[in-house]
Amino acid sequence: MTSVIRHLTVGCADPYVLAGFWAAALGGSLAEDDFPGDPEATVTAGAHALLFVAVEEERAVKNGPHLDLQPQDRTRDEEVDRLIALGATLHEDHRNPDGTGWVTLLAPGGHAFCVERGAAERAAG
Repeated sequence: MTSVIRHLTVGCADPYVLAGFWAAALGGSLAEDDFPGDPEATVTAGAHALLFVAVEEERAVKNGPHLDLQPQDRTRDEEVDRLIALGATLHEDHRNPDGTGWVTLLAPGGHAFCVERGAAERAAG
């Protein structure tokens, strides 16, 4: 029997706030027993789960693994605008004049993640 990935775990200063952002961003949901101030919070989005756990501030600054998002029903730029409206901030813009590239955003608490071109944009070249 092999192992399976149960969830991706992210250390952060405020698990509930960061999990709430990712639940909204991914169209997922928080676990029913998660609450503000909880030392951990779980997001389920489709077949995937993200676990956010409280760590000391010094460790929270080190981002570790990050997510690369690929929009399925909108363009990269539309997704960037939507995520900023949810509370993300622009960190680095790696978009190129030919439409390639990505955007690095910061989720609440400063965790970096990237938004790649949408599925239709990639298919078009």
